[in-house]
Amino acid sequence: MGVKKRQKDLTTLDKLYLPEIFKGLALTFKSMFKPKVTMEYPEVKFEPPASYRGRPVLVQEENGVERCVACGLCSRVCPALAIEVRANETELEKERYPETFEINMIRCIFCGFCEEVCPEEAIVMSKDYELVFTNREDAVYGKDKLLVPVHKLKDRLEFLRNFK
Repeated sequence: MGVKKRQKDLTTLDKLYLPEIFKGLALTFKSMFKPKVTMEYPEVKFEPPASYRGRPVLVQEENGVERCVACGLCSRVCPALAIEVRANETELEKERYPETFEINMIRCIFCGFCEEVCPEEAIVMSKDYELVFTNREDAVYGKDKLLVPVHKLKDRLEFLRNFK
């Protein structure tokens, strides 16, 4: 086997790496004088667009009834196994409702699969990005924390309808 030769031998200047150091310094000085893009977080809040996937929530109609029919598709499609749904019968037009609907926010990966598979647009990804809990029990969100009125989710629902 023969020895493979380099395409081009390095010059003395290239061996000292000076051109690359100067390129790096030029890039640094150029970015130093650009406008800052950092938000001063607690004082300035981030206003996410309609396409943002924050924590999942359940849609509650104006009459106070949740849209969910407890079909369980969201819990079956969840890759992190974060959703638990237990159904019960009702006298309303939709026949079933979720007796228990829980999402473990420690396990949730905010993938949005539950939102995509829901036939009733009952579970959507909200704009909420501030999740705080002090123990594991507080991280399991029940219907009391998940139900959000439909008027607060209007822009996300419109985005989903236009996206499909």
